[in-house]
Amino acid sequence: MINITLPDGSSRQYEKGTSAHQIALSISEGLARNVLAAEVNGEIWDSSRPIESDSSVKLLTWNDTAGKATFWHSSAHLMAEALESLYPGTKFGIGPAIETGFYYDVDFGDREFSSDDFKAIETKMLELAKQKEEFSRKSVSKADAIQYFTEKGDEYKLDLLEGLDDGKITFYTQGAFTDLCRGPHIPNTGFIKAIKLMNVAGAYWRGDETKKQLTRIYGVTFPKASELTEYLLMIEEAKKRDHRKLGKELELFMFSEKVGAGLPMWLPKGTALRERLVQFLTKAQVKSGYEQVITPHIGHKNLYVTSGHYDKYGKDSFQPIKTPQEGEEFFLKPMNCPHHCEMYKFKPRSYKDLPVRFAEFGTVYRYEQSGELHGLTRVRGFTQDDAHLFCRPDQVKEEFKKVIDLVLYVFKSLGFDNYIAQVSLRDPENKAKYIGSDENWRLAETAIIEAAEEMGLPTVVELGEAAFYGPKLDFMVKDALGRKWQLGTIQVDYNLPERFELEYTGSDNLKHRPVMIHRAPFGSLERFVAVLIEHCAGNFPLWLSPEQYIILPISEKYEEYAKKVSDELNNSDIRGLIDFRDEKIGRKIRDAEVKKLPYMLIIGEKEMEEQKVSVRKHGEGDLGSMTLAEFSALINKEITV
Repeated sequence: MINITLPDGSSRQYEKGTSAHQIALSISEGLARNVLAAEVNGEIWDSSRPIESDSSVKLLTWNDTAGKATFWHSSAHLMAEALESLYPGTKFGIGPAIETGFYYDVDFGDREFSSDDFKAIETKMLELAKQKEEFSRKSVSKADAIQYFTEKGDEYKLDLLEGLDDGKITFYTQGAFTDLCRGPHIPNTGFIKAIKLMNVAGAYWRGDETKKQLTRIYGVTFPKASELTEYLLMIEEAKKRDHRKLGKELELFMFSEKVGAGLPMWLPKGTALRERLVQFLTKAQVKSGYEQVITPHIGHKNLYVTSGHYDKYGKDSFQPIKTPQEGEEFFLKPMNCPHHCEMYKFKPRSYKDLPVRFAEFGTVYRYEQSGELHGLTRVRGFTQDDAHLFCRPDQVKEEFKKVIDLVLYVFKSLGFDNYIAQVSLRDPENKAKYIGSDENWRLAETAIIEAAEEMGLPTVVELGEAAFYGPKLDFMVKDALGRKWQLGTIQVDYNLPERFELEYTGSDNLKHRPVMIHRAPFGSLERFVAVLIEHCAGNFPLWLSPEQYIILPISEKYEEYAKKVSDELNNSDIRGLIDFRDEKIGRKIRDAEVKKLPYMLIIGEKEMEEQKVSVRKHGEGDLGSMTLAEFSALINKEITV
């Protein structure tokens, strides 16, 4: 017999070799029908795989993230089976689950492929799914695996096999399709009830532009048809909220091919919005003891060699800027922290001076591949709301908790109420990716975990997601449509202070090394504004809106009164504009609604005689006639709330 511990802490005994499906069946038949996979001692397994020793087991359904991932990975295999059936000779690269479904990279040879082929593939997938083909796992020797894919003529699988060791290779088969895969998979294809192929794109094999470009087919599947319908409605709503579309309509930002791909330019209204975000955070930072600094847009190559960024990120940065002086090279600044380290060294520091908190809205530049650029969310030049705190080891946890408070204040002020904190740790199996000693990593990771626990944050732990110099706490925010975005981040770093030989004089009159905390509540202004636009569909909080009102005179003879109203409101720090166009009032109102202007002030003969304005609110309609004092009070109350 073996002992199985369930997530609620209860323990049950089963015969050795019992599967997760059998455990579920012993609890209830309804649960067993919904189990897709299982987490066994922290690893995701097929629900049919025998458990041979005492284990902790979590049964995974569609409601679990790992359950969805298993479902979608199995769907990728189902799509591959359909493709192989419809287009014999097709070769396959990789087919992982992603956050919103799955994709498979495919080589169709000389055959042309487009989204016009989606319907036939979806039909074939549903046909195969209804056959309830079981996913069977089989361990295979490397020699046999090589022989299989050599005979099949699939060079991509042979390439993948080169990095695998004998004894760790498994095949999965469902129906007539066999794939190289470590799994896990759902019990059978019958769980898949609704299928939609979403997009087709190009993808170089292994991300290498020198290798062949494959066809990447994206899809999504669900266990119920109704869930697919809901998802497609959400996609349509997301299109309406797309920050690239709204950014153009609301005249917030633009891109120019002549300026360069991935280099956003902020138009006047976008600049006003961005500056208010900067002022908002600057005010909060001053209250929290931060000092504003400014550093150059470039730095000497040696700065990034010292920090370690050159070795880790040199290929992702813009190429060096060479000067007339032989051998001298500069880089466009890819991050602000090395500059702040040098700034810390400007003068001797005492233990009484710490913590030192440098904050900068610093613009940085990273060379993203052109295919990865996407509006404001993935750009080549962006401004981080960056700060670096230099503190004593005994101050780390308290400072970290204060930064968490600041991040949560930002989220609350901007309506991001649904978030989870991701504790991003080093991959213990691949320490070569990181710099610094094991002891420094232990101290940094412990500080983050304890601070998050003491603050009562909802957290998940992700191995391998740490920065190369230290662990971090990433805030994963869900927007109004339930989509997840990574925004604020906080990182503990024992390594850069060592590399830059930072010091302070302790109470013992000896030299000590400070600890560095990196933090950015917004992450970057560009990405944050993009997420904010899509979260609120361009209906910004009134305090942040570039224009809080628009005055709509019914005709030219009321323009003087409109100017008087505008002057009085502007003097009360309420900002807006006047629509002087020779258009009918109905057209002006419709245009103001499209522009998502919060308040419309309509002025005609009655309003001018009574020295009032007729007020309409965007999305709500008529609020009636008001004096300017009453309207100002309405605005100020909403801003305060």
